[in-house]
Amino acid sequence: MRWLFLLLVVLNVFYYVWHQQEAPLKAKEVAPLSLYKGNQQGIRLLSESTSGKTAPERGQECLYVGGVAAQEQLKALRQRLLSLDIAAVPVTGRLGDSTGLWLQVAPQSQRLLDQALLTTLSHDFKDLKHKIMLCEGIATGE
Repeated sequence: MRWLFLLLVVLNVFYYVWHQQEAPLKAKEVAPLSLYKGNQQGIRLLSESTSGKTAPERGQECLYVGGVAAQEQLKALRQRLLSLDIAAVPVTGRLGDSTGLWLQVAPQSQRLLDQALLTTLSHDFKDLKHKIMLCEGIATGE
């Protein structure tokens, strides 16, 4: 048992010396963050940034509901939304990379269409999806 203990001690010493032979890693000098910031103190969101692209304003975003395959389902969905006083117009053509038929919800009606109502509608209409996208470039049925 004594020999086993001595062997382990010798192996530990050998291991320690072996690792000391390698060049120790030096920490890289890093300039203080205050030199990089200059006059920009604090954290700013990209949407608050004034340089580069500006984030879309809330009025430029539209809510789209749909993704259904049949025209009858789209008509039934529009009728359901109209019964809830939510104005929606059909979108002609493709909606980005999405397939199916879509409705564009009017901006004044978007506040009425909350997550609970969308969940209820998704149970009634199979494959119902919703997206918030920029309004520009989308042709509506009106």
